[in-house]
Amino acid sequence: MTLLVVGASAAGLGTVEALRRKGYADRITVSGAEPHLPYDRPPLSKQVLSGLWEPSRTRLRPPERLSTLDAEFLLGDAAVSLDVRQRTVRTASGRTLTADDVVIATGLRPRTLPGQDGLDGVHVLRTVEDALAIRTALLSSSRAVVVGDGVLGTEIAASAAVMGVPVTLAGPQPAPLAAQFGPVVSELLADLHTSRGVALRLGAAVTGLDSRDGRVTGVRLETGEVLPADVVVVAFGAAPATEWLEDSGLALANGVVCDSRCRAAEGVYAVGDVARWYHETLDVAMRLENRTNATEQAGHVAAVLLGEDRPYTPVPYFWTDQFDTKIHVHGTLFADAEMSIVEGSVAGSRFVAQYRRNGVVTGVLGWNMPKQARSRRPELTGVLVGGKP
Repeated sequence: MTLLVVGASAAGLGTVEALRRKGYADRITVSGAEPHLPYDRPPLSKQVLSGLWEPSRTRLRPPERLSTLDAEFLLGDAAVSLDVRQRTVRTASGRTLTADDVVIATGLRPRTLPGQDGLDGVHVLRTVEDALAIRTALLSSSRAVVVGDGVLGTEIAASAAVMGVPVTLAGPQPAPLAAQFGPVVSELLADLHTSRGVALRLGAAVTGLDSRDGRVTGVRLETGEVLPADVVVVAFGAAPATEWLEDSGLALANGVVCDSRCRAAEGVYAVGDVARWYHETLDVAMRLENRTNATEQAGHVAAVLLGEDRPYTPVPYFWTDQFDTKIHVHGTLFADAEMSIVEGSVAGSRFVAQYRRNGVVTGVLGWNMPKQARSRRPELTGVLVGGKP
């Protein structure tokens, strides 16, 4: 048997490591679009962007550790097509790679604004090169605008403020992460940002960019207001990187559509941000964009490849660090859920919030209380046993 992993990502590497731990001894090839060995992306918007870390610290494993995996890494050569029947991948350089099983771990691509391509001063954050380019631009910026009021956008805005850069956060939600956190916690996050110097222009969608002589000069809102900027970071979401699979015959709908075993077709699996699989317990198709899922799903697919027949039914989890605040979320925080503080206090900037929907606890959020939030994961058993909230 042979295995081809398409995507030298955290999920891709996690699959290889889990297989080797479980005794898989056959040939493994890892194909990656970037020229780097697998690295961690969460630090890019925080430690790397702010200058606290050198990029080398994001490496998931040192080269000598990777060598013990006995896997061939083919880097800097993006996949461009997949023949599902033959389990053959063709790359941009013309290389063809064939294996008995294929694991797709190609992650995401950033969404962009109309007219963004080719405009100086406009950035997205996906790769380590992106993070370094944004940092360089911010260090000479007189006014930056971050487009996107979700996790990535707020992290970038926080890092810019820590660097001393005048920065505005723009987005359609009434407060940062309002759709995920609900009104109370999102307003606390808004207060945190404004107290640290971030200007908020929320509640209005961004419609485009203004420019002069090929360089960005501002961000246009649907209200007609223009936010002046010499640096713009677009961070309002990402889409699964599935363009190369459009002619493969695989079902593509907000990701690679998989069954409850993360199987997209016979001998073809998907893991990480690109995978949209059926969660049997919740009775929903689900796709998670977070580092924890990348590792957990990789381990599960490795087990399936080795003959285990069980569904992947994780408890969703993500975290974000902004300024000196650490936010950890377990389960799902529906915006219309009833929220209550069950430990700590808002006034003390340390608390655990519990979210209930239809009388069922669907999620918990820890604000500077990560251990206490994690200890309440058993409260989510009702969601996982009782079906869809």
